[in-house]
Amino acid sequence: MQKPRSSSRSEFASAVAQIAHEKNLDPQVILDTIKQAILAAFRKDHLATTKTDSVYEVSLDSGSGEARILEFPGETYEEDEITKVKKIPDATSTDVTPPGFGRIAAQTARQVIFQKIREAEKSVIVSEYEKRLHSLVSGTIVRFAGGDITVDIGKSEAVMPPEEQVHSEDYHLNTKLAFYLKEIRDGIRGREIIVSRADTGLIKELFRREVPEVNSGSVEIKVIARDPGSRTKIAVYSHQSGVDPVGSCVGQKGVRVQAVIGELNNEKVDIVQYSEDLEKFVASALSPATGLVVKVNLKKKTAQVTAPSDQLPLTIGRDGQNAKLAGKLTDLHIDIVGSGEKNEIPEISDTQTTSPSP
Repeated sequence: MQKPRSSSRSEFASAVAQIAHEKNLDPQVILDTIKQAILAAFRKDHLATTKTDSVYEVSLDSGSGEARILEFPGETYEEDEITKVKKIPDATSTDVTPPGFGRIAAQTARQVIFQKIREAEKSVIVSEYEKRLHSLVSGTIVRFAGGDITVDIGKSEAVMPPEEQVHSEDYHLNTKLAFYLKEIRDGIRGREIIVSRADTGLIKELFRREVPEVNSGSVEIKVIARDPGSRTKIAVYSHQSGVDPVGSCVGQKGVRVQAVIGELNNEKVDIVQYSEDLEKFVASALSPATGLVVKVNLKKKTAQVTAPSDQLPLTIGRDGQNAKLAGKLTDLHIDIVGSGEKNEIPEISDTQTTSPSP
């Protein structure tokens, strides 16, 4: 009487089918991977008994997962000064499966299957996050590895490399923060989700979350200039008549902008009105300074700014920061002089910058 087949047939075949479907692979590719792993396990455990002039192969039952080790007579040959062995055509094989090797083969097959399933699951999850790129994600810091920070973002873990960190922020384990889902790139462990706290996209998405007018598109954030951890300037524009873009982003009693500032660990945020009139835009970008006279040279991409003497410190800012960020915001080289002065203020001679994409 024929013995009933073990349930291992359906378990093994189902596992292979699952991997093939999720990874979009030919089932034979999965079986070949398992064969290679089983053969490697055999060679490792029986190195002393294998023959250098023989070829070893694995016979694998695709239904039950049962594996046998077959030895074929071989012949040696030289290739690129390396001695290799190949199977003699039409040679008859010998079953050299060691006693008890079935358990090792089954264990090896399971390891390969589980690894492939994990890879498949990770691939699916990464693909989900790929659809959410350039948006906000909430995450918790779980590990530090060299300069990289690993962040738990729910279904997966992401990496925040040093260049995406705000160096004035003090990161600790189990700290929960808002991150910008920046990109997915190939790393040493496969495809990695990269998050950022320094990217200007974080600013844009925080305002999208806090300001309904930005989320709906009636108010547009035209340009962002940022000194991460210290100060940010954003230029906003209204596409809807009667909607004040600056007031919308500030919110009643500053509640909206304060919510953004809180997420940025008190990084200062200036909100200015965007204008096609460059002279007006430069004056706005240099706020909180007032009473400025601006002359723009489009050919040279420069702006000459004359400021009242009592407004010079505000116009320039500490270490020239206000002027530098205004230069980034307007994509102009800004020269600032005080009323009645002929020479530009030396502190801001490096304001030539390129405006970052919002």
